[in-house]
Amino acid sequence: MTKFHIFNTIFLCIFFPLSLTAQNFAKRYLDKMLNDTTDVSKAQLITYPTLAFAPETSWEIGLSTLYIYHAKQDTLNRLSEFNAFTFFTLQNQYGLWFDHALYTDKNKWFFLGKLRFQSFPLFYHGIGINSPADYVARIDAGQILIKERVLRQIRNNIFVGLTFDLQRFANVDFVPAIPEEPNFENPLGYEGSTSIGLGIGLVHDDRHNVLNVRKGLFSELAIQQYSPIWGSTFGFTSILSDSRIYRQVGKNNVIAAQVLGQFNFGEVPFNQLAQMGGESIMRGYYFGRYRDNHQLASQVEFRFLPLPLQFTNRLGFAIFGGAATVFPDFISLQNPSFVFAGGAGLRFLLFPKKDIWTRLDCAVTSEDVGFYLFIGEAF
Repeated sequence: MTKFHIFNTIFLCIFFPLSLTAQNFAKRYLDKMLNDTTDVSKAQLITYPTLAFAPETSWEIGLSTLYIYHAKQDTLNRLSEFNAFTFFTLQNQYGLWFDHALYTDKNKWFFLGKLRFQSFPLFYHGIGINSPADYVARIDAGQILIKERVLRQIRNNIFVGLTFDLQRFANVDFVPAIPEEPNFENPLGYEGSTSIGLGIGLVHDDRHNVLNVRKGLFSELAIQQYSPIWGSTFGFTSILSDSRIYRQVGKNNVIAAQVLGQFNFGEVPFNQLAQMGGESIMRGYYFGRYRDNHQLASQVEFRFLPLPLQFTNRLGFAIFGGAATVFPDFISLQNPSFVFAGGAGLRFLLFPKKDIWTRLDCAVTSEDVGFYLFIGEAF
């Protein structure tokens, strides 16, 4: 037997069984994920790979994990969720994200927050609603973001507590889109900054499943102070107002609406300005496409969960639309300029017993088209 045949024999003996094992594991994993037989009170964990492409990143490869549970396995407690996501790109960019919405027993405490550690490019279009459609600079920076709200239920569905926000931009480099003709002024904080905010928040929340709300109301009012006294580069005040309402229409359909206001006063670095866009509100616009001191945004979504199909009850559909504006001061609201976004998306029922859906949305604006794939609804 030649060396070539010996090598092939060894390769088949070792890797063919491993390949079958991997195939069997993948089959069992998909079967367990798609055929949800877990008791509704039990915690569930799902891990899955992600793949994306964008001009500024090239190919992005990631891994996402979702863990959901009811405190003390009591379904009367609200569903808690913890989401972790890590990625790297072929342009040597990387990130590690953690998001959570956690309720304790009897829903006495509510922990809502996010962590971001990443080196990722940002596109800077300037400041204001009339900023150009083409970005004027690419921002390369190392970013740390930690937001946490610790809230205590003081009455039925009423929570009050403290808020904390840390955002650090380091090793910041503004790369002009046209190097020989830079056409923008460097904004406040262009050399990097640290923002540390402390504040208080008041929340009304009677949602039972934060990943897919069938009915309920969520309303938050928070005020946060950033001060050099406790380490911020700049001093400013931020106010957030976020209200969402959900109503069932018939047995399976849901209409959801959101109104968001963000207001900043003082010396606000560019990365802390109110920024429009992203995967949650004003889908279709790149997050930060528009930015200014203040923002008003709204959206409405109609969800068919599931569609009335004969062959399956695990497919759904949604249509949505939104309008928003950013502005430097309240005098500007006398003649506001709004931008609009809208689209539609498919839904797949991932965990039937917990009523959790995966969404694939396509959003259209006057400038671009965006696609979003996530577990859980946008809001």
